[in-house]
Order: sequence, then structure tokens, then C-alpha cells
Amino acid sequence: MLTLLGKDQARGSFCDRLSRRNFLQIGSLGLSGLTLPRLLQAESQSEKPKRQKSVIMIYLVGGPPHQDMIDLKPEAPKEIAGPWRPIATNVPGIEICEAFPRMARMMDKMVLVRSIVGSQSGHDAIQCFNGHNPRKLTPQGGWPQFGSTVAKIQGPYVESAPPFISLCYPCTHGPYNEPGPGFLGLSESPFRPMGPTRHDMVLNGISLERLADRKQLLQSIDNFKREADASGMMTGLDTFTEQAMGVLTSSQLAEALDLSQEDPETVKRYGTGDPTVFIDSNGAPRVPQSMLVARRLIEAGARVVTLNYSKWDWHGGKNNSIFKREAEDFPIFDQCVSALLEDLHQRGLSDDCTVAIWGEFGRTPKISTQVGRDHWPRVNSAILFGGGMQTGQVIGATDRLGGEAVDRPVTFPELFATLYHNLGIDTEHTTLLDFSGRPQYLVEDHARPLPELI
Repeated sequence: MLTLLGKDQARGSFCDRLSRRNFLQIGSLGLSGLTLPRLLQAESQSEKPKRQKSVIMIYLVGGPPHQDMIDLKPEAPKEIAGPWRPIATNVPGIEICEAFPRMARMMDKMVLVRSIVGSQSGHDAIQCFNGHNPRKLTPQGGWPQFGSTVAKIQGPYVESAPPFISLCYPCTHGPYNEPGPGFLGLSESPFRPMGPTRHDMVLNGISLERLADRKQLLQSIDNFKREADASGMMTGLDTFTEQAMGVLTSSQLAEALDLSQEDPETVKRYGTGDPTVFIDSNGAPRVPQSMLVARRLIEAGARVVTLNYSKWDWHGGKNNSIFKREAEDFPIFDQCVSALLEDLHQRGLSDDCTVAIWGEFGRTPKISTQVGRDHWPRVNSAILFGGGMQTGQVIGATDRLGGEAVDRPVTFPELFATLYHNLGIDTEHTTLLDFSGRPQYLVEDHARPLPELI
């Protein structure tokens, strides 16, 4: 429900009681491409594609254990294999964890990537959101995340929805959060309806009357700019337009975020999570309905929706609690992922909406009584579906212990090149200007889309 009320009690507010953080949230909605120049440019371009292309990116915070999920090694020693057994899927020869029976029945509509190499070694979401290795040279301002790049290149699909919406919950471990728009500047930030208070679209201190008062809004912008860091990230703050104000009060956007507008049976199909769990322990909460909201936002016109789901940094401890946590998380994950997949097919979105699910690295083959499965950047995994891709297949393979890629190593740049391709963006020739005016390609190493999928 869109709420326009309240007073900002947070520290660091402006004289009109509008905080920097809330102003950024308001600004990101109005600045996500809904500028008069962008609208005029869109009108001058060729006819809009008949079908909207979109991406839902799901970040599994903390690094999911590939050996216990989609790359089981039942013949390995017990300290490698763990307690889970593989089950057959509806694609001959493909097996996954027994805790994922729903996904097993839909494997013909999915792609498993078992051989991602070149992952970072620390807990950091940056590679999952922009595809760039943080150990490599970074332009001033940083690489923009995927949704910001898409918003810059393609702009809004419809005027009533920002091109890039983030449903990510704030994480107390800073690097788990999205890296932001980088050198593209604030104007390509995502619209974030979750917000630090975790209330849907609560714009503290902003009444409907104040939204309609353009002069007062511009005055607030000026106040913000005087106190902001003049680093170039503030570019675009002068581009509030009447159309952007319309988006802030768009009933279509508000309804997409309001699950009371959805069929209760559909909401139920996604499962029951816990919106409070892991909030204060670095991770994201276990909220399966985030995937349903993402689908609704895509239908409302968003091009890219990102979300974070649960906490996957599982270690050992008493009685090897990693497997206790897996028993809690796996069934709900199976339910919400399969529900999203089913929805895309039932609603005619499977050829146009790509879903990518991954974490920052894999897990050690050997299970330690002290740390369970520890961080393991040498091999990582991903689940993909939709986007008109060639599904029902596994890409790559690991050795008998699940510790090294031995067939078809895949990189994050290749995965991101595939996502851009599915949106109709040519990564081979498209560039963006960084702060210094230097053109930058969208992906590293001249990576190409995965030929197995297109």
C-alpha cells in the first residue's frame, strides 16, 4: 500500500524534516530514467518492442552450498557428501537434492550452472549485482550494478514504473548490500520500496500536498545539494519532472507492491517465510513472497527487479548446524522458486522474463566440525530460467568432490552478457561513459552470452 504520511524522526534531517536517506529514496524513483530528455528520446526512437524483456535477479546472501543443492556427490566420502541424497528430475540424467521435489518436477524449464569460476572470496554482493571482479581495476565511482546499467541504456518501458526496482532488504553487513549505480550517478539508482524502516513505500514527512508542490520539492533538492558530497554522484538531481511525480503516486505501482491485490491461493503457493529472521545477523530475511512481488512489478512494467533472499552463510557449530539450517531453508526455497517458475509459464512471461539465482561463492567440499562448509571461491553455481533460453540442461561439471570445475568453466561476465542479451542489449558494441568521459564496456574480458542458452 502506498503511504504518504508521517514525520521523519531520524537524525540528519533537513530543516523541512525530510531526511537525506528518504529523499534519496524519493529521488531514485523520480530519477530512474523518468526525465523529460529521456521521454523525448524514447518518443524519437523506433517503435517499442511488442513484448517487454525483463530480468529478476535473486541474490542468496552469504554463498549457498552447491554440493548440498544442485551438485550432489553421493559417491564421495561422508565428510564430503553430507546427509542429503540426490533425486531424479523430469530430465533424464539430471539429479538435484531430495529437498527440492517441486523443482525436480520442473527441471525441463530450468538451467543449472555447476561450474562458475573466478568468484570473489569474501562476503560481498558486488559481483552478483554487476558481474565485475572487485579485485580488478575499477573506474572512479565504481562499476554500476546491472539494473542501473539497464535503466541508463533502455530507460522506462512504461511511464508508470521505474525501469529498475530493488526489493533488497538492508543488511547489517555493509558489503551484502547492492553496490549502487557507480559512475552512472544517482539518477540511475533503483527505486527501493523496502526502505530502512521496512515499510512498503512509506515516504516519511511527505504529504500528497507536498508532492504536488513542485517549488517546495525543488527547494528541498537545493538544500540537499548544498550538503551533499560534490563527487559527481549527485548528477541528475535537477531532473525531477511532472511525470516522475506521477510515478510516486502511481496506483499501478502501489497495487503491484500490495499483495492483498493478489489471489490468496497464489500468495499461499509461494510458501511461508519469516520476515524477522536474520535481519540482525547480517543476512536478508526469509521472505518467499518477495519473488511474487518481483513478478508483479515486472508485469507492472519494470525492466529489472533485484531481491535478496535469506542468509546462506552456513557454518558448523554444535551438531553441525549447517544441516539443520538447510532443512529449514531448502523446502521453502523449493516452494517459492518453483511457484515463480510456474507463474512465469502460466502468465505467458517465460520467453521474456529471465530469472537468475546465485550467491557470491560456493562452499568447501570437506565438512568441518568447526566451520561446516567454509567459503570456497574456486567453484560456484547458479539456477536460471525463463528468458526464452534453452532449458532442461546442466552447464559445466565439477570433479568427484565438487571442488573444481572440470568441464565448461563459466564466468560471471558470461552470465551477465547472457542477461544483457536476453534484454536485447548488445554487449559487444555498447559502452557507457565513466566520470572521466572514458567509454566502458558492460562486461569484462569481452565476454559473450552463453551459446548453450541462446
